[in-house]
Amino acid sequence: MILKLRVFFEQYGFSVCTRIANLLGMKVTSVRLFFIYTSFITILGGPILYLLIAILQTFKDMVYRKRPSVFDL
Repeated sequence: MILKLRVFFEQYGFSVCTRIANLLGMKVTSVRLFFIYTSFITILGGPILYLLIAILQTFKDMVYRKRPSVFDL
């Protein structure tokens, strides 16, 4: 069963990369590696960006302190 599933994806799934490579005049392995790298960047990029924004907001709050208002006396 797993072998049939693998053969199915090799026949129909990899043909997408082959067609794109033929259309652009590139190697098929380059197109496949591009898709693999972009998937890793997409998966890891979101949480890293979220943490970076959280750290920057914390630093901003440390630098710019809210001044008390005249009406708070």
